[in-house]
Amino acid sequence: MFARLGSLVVRHPWRTIGAWVVIIVAVVATAPTLTATTDQSDFLPSHYESIQAAKLQEKAFPNATAPAAIVVFERTDGAALTPADEAAVGTVAQQLNQAGLKDVTGVQAVPASGNRLIQIAAVQMTKVTNPSDTRQSDAVKALRQALQDKVHNTDLKAGVTGSAAQTLDATESSTKGLVIVGVATVLLILVLLLVIFRSPVIALLPIVVIGGISMVVNGLIAMVSKAFDLKIDSSISSILLVVLYGVGTDYILFLMFRYRERLRAGEDPKTAMVSAVTRVGEAITSAAGAVIIAFMALTLSTLGMFRSMGPALAISVAVALLAGLTLVPAIVSLLGTKVFWPSKAWRTAPKGAVFTGLGRGLGRRPAVFALAAGGVLVVLGLFSIGFNPTFDLTSGSTSDASESTVYSKELLKGMPAGVTQPSDVLLQSSSALGKPQLDSYRTALTQVDGVGEVSQPTLSQDGSVADFKVTLKSAPESDQAIATVRGPLRDAAHAAAPAGTTAVVGGLTSVFVDFQDAMNHDYAVVFPVAAVLIMIVLALLLRSLVAPWYLMASVFLGFAATLGSSVLVFQHLRSESGLIFTLPVIMYLFVVALGTDYNILMIARLREEAREGHDPRQAAALALRHTGPTVAAAGLILAGTFASMMLAGNTSLSQMGFAISFGIAIAAFVMAMFFTPALTALIGHRAWWPGHGDAAHPKTEEAPDREPASIS
Repeated sequence: MFARLGSLVVRHPWRTIGAWVVIIVAVVATAPTLTATTDQSDFLPSHYESIQAAKLQEKAFPNATAPAAIVVFERTDGAALTPADEAAVGTVAQQLNQAGLKDVTGVQAVPASGNRLIQIAAVQMTKVTNPSDTRQSDAVKALRQALQDKVHNTDLKAGVTGSAAQTLDATESSTKGLVIVGVATVLLILVLLLVIFRSPVIALLPIVVIGGISMVVNGLIAMVSKAFDLKIDSSISSILLVVLYGVGTDYILFLMFRYRERLRAGEDPKTAMVSAVTRVGEAITSAAGAVIIAFMALTLSTLGMFRSMGPALAISVAVALLAGLTLVPAIVSLLGTKVFWPSKAWRTAPKGAVFTGLGRGLGRRPAVFALAAGGVLVVLGLFSIGFNPTFDLTSGSTSDASESTVYSKELLKGMPAGVTQPSDVLLQSSSALGKPQLDSYRTALTQVDGVGEVSQPTLSQDGSVADFKVTLKSAPESDQAIATVRGPLRDAAHAAAPAGTTAVVGGLTSVFVDFQDAMNHDYAVVFPVAAVLIMIVLALLLRSLVAPWYLMASVFLGFAATLGSSVLVFQHLRSESGLIFTLPVIMYLFVVALGTDYNILMIARLREEAREGHDPRQAAALALRHTGPTVAAAGLILAGTFASMMLAGNTSLSQMGFAISFGIAIAAFVMAMFFTPALTALIGHRAWWPGHGDAAHPKTEEAPDREPASIS
């Protein structure tokens, strides 16, 4: 099949390129706009309590809106607010009300905090329901500008925080981060490919090709999201960019290494490209299949953000694979050997002394290599026991220097930490609720450990639903707040509900509690399903029922080592409270799927050497000698592209970038390069049972002296 595909593309390169141009234009012209959301409740199913509370609140109080933003005032010298300062805050709030700021419907100052260090003003804004609606974000920008004009030449300083401000800062941070990640990714790919091939043409090839197909990817994702009503998380753009460039460059790299090898073997450029597609097609298609299957397993997730992320990433990999097998061969077949210009190094094979030495050592002492590589994975994996998830996606998606983050911290000087996002306890009855019922219920809520304040209830128009605003003592996203809502608050709210009434707890912290439950479901379903499907791909590719087991075992060790390293760096060395709760699922899929990529390349070459008649240890030595450079180059490029996410300037992408890049480095330089071939050498012919894919006529050549047959 791949021989026919390669021959077709090479014979008709202009038609192939033209078909891609038509596809790009058609998709861009017809695709809807891809929009993202930062509202975590968008990602949960309706049976969770937090979502039931949100629906009840919307039904009972259709016109009610919580403050979209909070203006925090304090003295510039950090001293207590004087009566004159408090009066000035009231004046500023009144002036902002009269300023006619678009979509700001009200600014109401409240009394200063008990220690008089902080005073706030609640800001009402036009309610928005569409993630692409920027009216609140635009209103925050106007409010911030007007606010600084009002406090100028006073003893006060002020800033805007709250949900609308955090959304604006997260969006701006994401946009800046995407630019940084994009520039860093492109520069890294250019530099590494220049070093590997010494040709600016090859260095620019992935940039041009992937830049073009990225429009197809974004368009297809937008179409799928609209068709199936998928909710796209705001961080997906950065991940998509890195996946597309990283994986796409890897596939192009595999193809170009094999193309160069066939040229060195004496084939003409067009024949060499057909041979390259024929020989590398099955391996990279199987590798891409494993990645796509792992990503599509996310559709089984309870959380909407993962259900949408799975198809989005799968589309990226599928398009990258298709371009790698059609568009790239078409372009290279037109350029011929000019693709290596100005270097002449493609004409002669390098000696590869480093990988020859490593291969020789592994072939002689596979047990030592297996124990050393496995020991590193186990030691790092032990740190994963201390993993603590954190649920603060909003502040984690912004810089620590952003105004919303700075003034959220300033707010804690005088207000309960939960004042920015109070929880809602909704009490519902079939008839109007009486004052004695409401007073006694409010008293029960105030006695809950971890609760700072409980407001007087707001009643629905018919009096059958009461909304109690509960301000927690801890920040809404903190472990303490989540523990309070999960246990004492929900328990008290349900138990204290008068006869004939029901109670539900909503708000952001309640959403995080339900997130935790949903994640536990995903760990039990998504992980095993992805593992089984990848094992099936491995079994079909290798025609073996033994090899897939230890290949997946090595990948799971790599996952544990990656999670443990992330815990070590962020929780222990950087003293952060935890890692973003989505990290294990994302990391699992990338490390398992992409780690399997490199295992497939190495084990396929090992099988090829075994079929040529070498015993298991010789085959492992030769596989490392010839495939080691490809795996090293691919791993370096892919790990480097994901590492660029750490430059984005926010916690979420920094943790994600480190974890994925470190996991890919472990997959390439520990698992695929040493652990997998060493285990295969130790297991011997039994690794290929029952297909006996290593069966062949014996050869007499010694492993260390054999000339390279292939790079990948």
